[in-house]
Amino acid sequence: MKILVINCGSSSLKYEIYRMPEHQSLGKGLVERIGLPEGKVIQEFEGKKYHRCLEIPNHRIAFEQMMQAILDKENGILNSPTEISGIGHRVVHGGDQYSESVIIDADVIKAIEINCELAPLHNPANLTGIREAQAIFPLVPQVAVFDTAFHQTLPPSAYLYGIPREFYEKYRIRRYGFHGTSHRYVADLAVQILKRSPENTNLITCHLGNGASITAIQAGRSVDTSMGFTPLEGLMMGTRSGDLDPSIIFYLEERGFDFHEVHNILNKKSGLLGLSGISSDLRDIEAAAEEGNQDAQEALETYAYRIRRYIGAYVANLIKVDALVFTGGIGQYGVKMRQRICSRLENLGIHINRELNQQVGANPGIISRDYSPISIVVVPTNEELQIAIDTCNLISNDKCKIS
Repeated sequence: MKILVINCGSSSLKYEIYRMPEHQSLGKGLVERIGLPEGKVIQEFEGKKYHRCLEIPNHRIAFEQMMQAILDKENGILNSPTEISGIGHRVVHGGDQYSESVIIDADVIKAIEINCELAPLHNPANLTGIREAQAIFPLVPQVAVFDTAFHQTLPPSAYLYGIPREFYEKYRIRRYGFHGTSHRYVADLAVQILKRSPENTNLITCHLGNGASITAIQAGRSVDTSMGFTPLEGLMMGTRSGDLDPSIIFYLEERGFDFHEVHNILNKKSGLLGLSGISSDLRDIEAAAEEGNQDAQEALETYAYRIRRYIGAYVANLIKVDALVFTGGIGQYGVKMRQRICSRLENLGIHINRELNQQVGANPGIISRDYSPISIVVVPTNEELQIAIDTCNLISNDKCKIS
């Protein structure tokens, strides 16, 4: 069985093909700069590269170019489109309608449309990807995998805000959480690494990349997460502010900043970039900090402090924690940042092993000391594989579990 995984953005189309249930990636590609004069198609398959530069005016042309790349006689991945058994789509927002992945039908499309108001930058593009894929593959079953679905098990105490209830009932303002596909994937893999069962395991998973979030997982269910109504809430990130006093927004508007300018600042000019004044890339900031740049040093400390604060809160609410899991670009490769984060968590029973921490990177592994009551595990995430697994499970009788 071959599953096509699609992540359609407003100006890009990412895709990957998996052989299931073997979990084997057959190749992946990217169509970018859709709607701009100079578009690109880049595909990698068994060491072969397919590359084209051309104008890609819309998503219909982007999908046509994707299919040309996939079926290219010299550097393609497949011989025929009939080899594709199912298509899995990343969809950012499922609202509170969906707590798991679903086969796409008219009702699912309607729900995604309704939730466009909650994710105006993502859901419309995701919906475009679904419609274009349906036009090319009208008889192939297609599956929606929602970023928000995993967090639909949050209790009201975790998802409600302290504002008039009518805003929740009328405008659906609540904590939804994001990165759910990644948190679910690494949680399942961490449980296997630790040789435990989900039913008696509590985890705190840290997805740390340019976007960052932390989730408390109790017996396989998300019970709290740091991102909220939008991905802006929670941890300080690459360019996002994370948590801040809401009155700061009013304060800035009183001083001449308009709404759109403030929105842009908090989402694209804040976080590591804003505090350091250097970059949103952790590696650049760490290099500057080593050279004595105080702004860079403070940005790193603030980043680590915010993460520790969430870990401490989740430890308190979970009562029992079995493992702390790191994933994402920073979580997986940020050796110094993992050390920085864990250095003050010993009182919670989290003891990092410096030597093991230096060694783990591309592959999953445990980096805590033998006597640490709470294990520390580094797990590379693979949201595309999780989407392929969900798609396989929904369209087939075979169970395509993580292994």
